Amino acid sequence: MTRPVVVSVLAGNGTLGAFGLGSASEVFGYDHTRFGLPRFDYALVAEQPGPVRTDTGLTVLVEHGLERLAGSDVVVVTAQHEADRRCPPAVLDALRAAHARGAQLISHCSGAFVLAEAGLLDGRRAATHWRMAGELAARFPAVDVDPRVLYVDEGRVITGAGTAAGVDTLLHWVRREYGPGPANALAREMVVPAHRDGGQAQYVDTPVARCEDDLLGVVLAWVQEHLAEDLTVDQLARRALMSPRTFARRFRATTGTTPHAWLLGQRLAAAETLLADTDAPVEEVARLAGFGTAAGLREHFARRRGISPRAYRQAFRTRLGSGGAAAVQLDGHRAGRVRGHQPEVQPVVGQPA
Repeated sequence: MTRPVVVSVLAGNGTLGAFGLGSASEVFGYDHTRFGLPRFDYALVAEQPGPVRTDTGLTVLVEHGLERLAGSDVVVVTAQHEADRRCPPAVLDALRAAHARGAQLISHCSGAFVLAEAGLLDGRRAATHWRMAGELAARFPAVDVDPRVLYVDEGRVITGAGTAAGVDTLLHWVRREYGPGPANALAREMVVPAHRDGGQAQYVDTPVARCEDDLLGVVLAWVQEHLAEDLTVDQLARRALMSPRTFARRFRATTGTTPHAWLLGQRLAAAETLLADTDAPVEEVARLAGFGTAAGLREHFARRRGISPRAYRQAFRTRLGSGGAAAVQLDGHRAGRVRGHQPEVQPVVGQPA
């Protein structure tokens, strides 16, 4: 029998983020092998095992010390109640050793401060709760903090934003390592959206009226059923009973992104599912997902996923054959990002959305 994937949640600063703990428990604490996921050996870790207080006032019992990190495949660092409190040196050393050994590190919310203090975010992009982004950037100037994204995938280090973004971060990791099928099944079990791209805004500044949200929701659902078609902003605006300019403005206000960026994300997700779950040729996958040609699919896939469609498919075929994680590292999109700025392609009226 294949050994389980060892996952440890770190209570490394004297407190434990309750929401992050709950999110990790939903993903790693149950038997999800029926979804095509491996068995997880899941436990909590602290420098001093024993009762640990969460940031909501509840107390949990931590049974394992830092030695467990030496054999952990995944280490989750949850939110810290006092982000300005220095982390114990033994915890920082254990995190550095886990990273050097090849473990996957995932932080939630202010857990990014712990990884930054360990020096593991130097020269990397990182996410944290938008309210703490300025402090993280000020305290750790070597870290490229993006205050607006849900999560940042830098390979073996993933940082997630606050609260509900922790769910998106963990589902992204599941999707990256085990494919869209298991990730979608797990999302359905958790009753959450199957995938929110890391570049989506953490919050929406100006909510729109409920009726407009509902109408946009109908349009978005229709788009997901017609990805293979040549869709334009004009067409979507007419379906939403709006002018193209109003539609683009309302779309951003509701989703935090542009129609172009959202549609591209949906098409990439559809392509991932087809590549992982079917034997359709890459040319057919490109057509069904709305990229038109294999060349178009390869271009967008390489830019946003850092890998070719064929290599992505082979990664998950290799995983299925070996019973382990995907053989190819699927890094998040890094191109064109600068501090505090989220690159995007603005929709052009009359052009493809």
